[in-house]
Amino acid sequence: MHCSSPKMVCETKIVADEHDAIHGTKKESILWSSPPSSTPLNPAEAKDVRKDVVFIREFERGDQEEVRRIFYEGIMERIPNTAFRGLWQQPKTQFLYVLLTIMCFYMTKSLTLTCCAPLILMGARYYYSRKVIQNYLDCALHTDMADIDAYYMKPTGSCFWVAVLDGRVVGIVAAQGHEDENMVELRRMSVDSRYRGKGIAKALGRRVLEYAMRNNYAGVVLGTTAVKLAAHKLYESLGFRRTGQSEDYRLPGMSRSPLERLFFQIRHTRYRLQLREE
Repeated sequence: MHCSSPKMVCETKIVADEHDAIHGTKKESILWSSPPSSTPLNPAEAKDVRKDVVFIREFERGDQEEVRRIFYEGIMERIPNTAFRGLWQQPKTQFLYVLLTIMCFYMTKSLTLTCCAPLILMGARYYYSRKVIQNYLDCALHTDMADIDAYYMKPTGSCFWVAVLDGRVVGIVAAQGHEDENMVELRRMSVDSRYRGKGIAKALGRRVLEYAMRNNYAGVVLGTTAVKLAAHKLYESLGFRRTGQSEDYRLPGMSRSPLERLFFQIRHTRYRLQLREE
């Protein structure tokens, strides 16, 4: 049987950029908040400490607006990445688009239309990426992200945290327990774009791992459609190992129409971190 951990505040001092803050290095440390030192800091020192310390605490109702904003902006960033950068991961689609461009030339005998064909194809990719991702976002904002307290704070085995820097919510992450598999799923991780590169995402990920260990789960799993290599390196630096990959993943809100299949492809990668043998 699992139970939610008591409310705690995790204090993480950020002393390295995210690409330097790899697992096990001496440049990053996670400390539980402790009673204040008997030696008071002068105002200048106290200000410096606050600037490079991120507090990870459990979600509170007053965080709802900022949490939804960070989640919304993080998902919207994926539109151009999925439409354009994601194409480099899809050789079959590249071949199809080249073939369509060649067919355009043979059918129209127009160099102008042939030169415009790649632009039309990229425009269609952007349109369908935006449509599908906005539908997914709408689904999320009307389900778990509409009532975080009900979805993550009340159920046993689940929790939601926010990262606070300088009194501002700058990052989010959720843990959802799966009792039948004895696993915790890491979900909804996102960091405000203005505060990235400070190791905040790694600190949030470690908070989920710690939660899983404290509640005796066998491991942590996650699934991601992120295109950026940095996201995958983050999970691997936390100890996750890739367990599977799908090129035909269906996001909530997808219609799977022929045009959508032609202009929207997404790769879903599954990761797992085994904490103990069952």
